[in-house]
Amino acid sequence: MVDYSLKKFAQLIFTVFGVVTLVFFTLRFIPGDAASAMAGDAISGEALELLREQMGLNAPLWSQYLAYLHGLVTFDFGVTITTRLPVADLILRALPVTLSIAVLTILLTVTLAIPLGTLAALMAHRGQNGLDNAITGTAMVLDLMPSFWTALVFLLVFSLMLGWFPASGTVSFENPVDFLKRIALPVLVLSVTQLATMARITRTAVLEVLSEDYVRTARAMGWSEMRVLFRHALKNAALPIVTVIGLSFGNLLNGTVIVEFIFTIPGIGNLLINGINSRDYQMVQTLIVFYALLFVVINFATDIIYRALDPRVKF
Repeated sequence: MVDYSLKKFAQLIFTVFGVVTLVFFTLRFIPGDAASAMAGDAISGEALELLREQMGLNAPLWSQYLAYLHGLVTFDFGVTITTRLPVADLILRALPVTLSIAVLTILLTVTLAIPLGTLAALMAHRGQNGLDNAITGTAMVLDLMPSFWTALVFLLVFSLMLGWFPASGTVSFENPVDFLKRIALPVLVLSVTQLATMARITRTAVLEVLSEDYVRTARAMGWSEMRVLFRHALKNAALPIVTVIGLSFGNLLNGTVIVEFIFTIPGIGNLLINGINSRDYQMVQTLIVFYALLFVVINFATDIIYRALDPRVKF
């Protein structure tokens, strides 16, 4: 296990280095000048050259790259062009909000999707297709609903029409109840978009395991259906379920960008959109690397869980 983890960690470091390098050169080789794009037509001449100097764009490319790597290693991401505030401080301020939404979404999704998927598989295995068709049909419909449309519908119904949740306002951890009310709609929207995929994958994995010989042997030995289900079916169907949980957590990073913008939540996603709209080169570059790093770390954690669940998994 230790050897496997070290190999995966080395792979993680190599992947992160590749992503960082790709982001750096991609942003510098795209058509146009970053300083000119950021300033627009407002300034030119000496003022534009001063802005390039402030952004370090007049230095040789290799020097910019080394300075960029040094900043990442020392957690010095520079300051935003628009507000002159440290990028790291803005990210640390917005990160708890986004992580709260993502973690609560995963918990709610897992709590609902795995039991529903397991129930659908059990009904299909017994030939009772009514409930199975209802669950899988509903999951397919939910899977076709784009998150931005779901967010707008939830905002209209639960906030504007029923008034159950606030549509906007401050987000503060000081009052947990108000905080949960404020992020409830984003969590529900993201849970709906993730619920369908996780339930369908769970149903497929559990249904496949229920047809295995060792499950029939366990039933022949007189084990109860619940014991067979939890001791054999769910345990051996865990790998694809863990996969979809890891993918869901990664997809949530994309989903939070949309819901944070629609519900005006001051998280990482909203920070990225504001950085793009204001052409804040430093902010956008840092957040792209940050999102990529989260994806890599989630994949690393998923691989480690794989090995813990099934020692037969090899590097």
